Amino acid sequence: MRPFGIFIALLFSVLAMSNKSYSQNDFPKLEGPYMGQKPPGMVAEPFAPGIISKEGWELEGVFAPGMKEFYFTTNRKSATVIGFRQQNNVWNKYIEFPRTGEIVFSPDGKRMHMAKGYKDRVGDGWSERKSHGPMIDRKDWYIMRLSASESGTYVFDEATREGDGVLRYSRLIDGKREEPKALSKEINAGKWTAHPFIAPDESYLIWDSENEGGFGGSDIYISYLKKDGSWGPTVNMGDKVNSDKEDFYASVTPDGKYILFNRGMDDNGNIDIYWVDAQIIETLRPKS
Repeated sequence: MRPFGIFIALLFSVLAMSNKSYSQNDFPKLEGPYMGQKPPGMVAEPFAPGIISKEGWELEGVFAPGMKEFYFTTNRKSATVIGFRQQNNVWNKYIEFPRTGEIVFSPDGKRMHMAKGYKDRVGDGWSERKSHGPMIDRKDWYIMRLSASESGTYVFDEATREGDGVLRYSRLIDGKREEPKALSKEINAGKWTAHPFIAPDESYLIWDSENEGGFGGSDIYISYLKKDGSWGPTVNMGDKVNSDKEDFYASVTPDGKYILFNRGMDDNGNIDIYWVDAQIIETLRPKS
């Protein structure tokens, strides 16, 4: 199977050189929670079909803490992040900018992590992109996603074009960041291991990888933190989430209710945003 997560990120680095703006008229009027969409059940389905998820590539859908902002990335002519904001119950496009890394918010919503860099919330908008510093922003590391917990632990992917992928973590101890370390061999066992999402309370870790016994291509996996502080067994999230296509880029909405992820490619080369009820996290959690 092709490493679509890495392939897409590399292609975006080229597409980012082009430019196209999107007006509010490119999207219909959307009202109500979750961009006006009916929430899914325990089987994954497209998010905002025909509106957000439509012909082409729509990737990395994510709500900001507070659930009043939604961002996604499109490759329609350029690698562009489009942001919506809910005001008076109506969702309006309010920002767009070139993609420079997959967006994952800090749990308090004050920081927009973007791979090796980040933006801080400033008033009604965002600062310029800043570097995470030499400990993370290394030339020999190709990072697509960095996720942060409430305590400041970073989990991120270090990917190569040859098919390797290593998830690393770095804790914040007494205000100082420790050198990143690789997660367990079991978590890093597959190919194209990438795109980690750590729960705000660090109780679980979600990522995607290509492993034997999967449903096809990259599947989405989860591991739960044990009482002794180690990570439990790697659990495939099952056929309610995964498919015979590539499934990747998973994250949990800040209200903890839904999982957003990508699925592609279909027969027409499309990649869409999907979502599913996050209760599946509890159904898969070990009972002991």
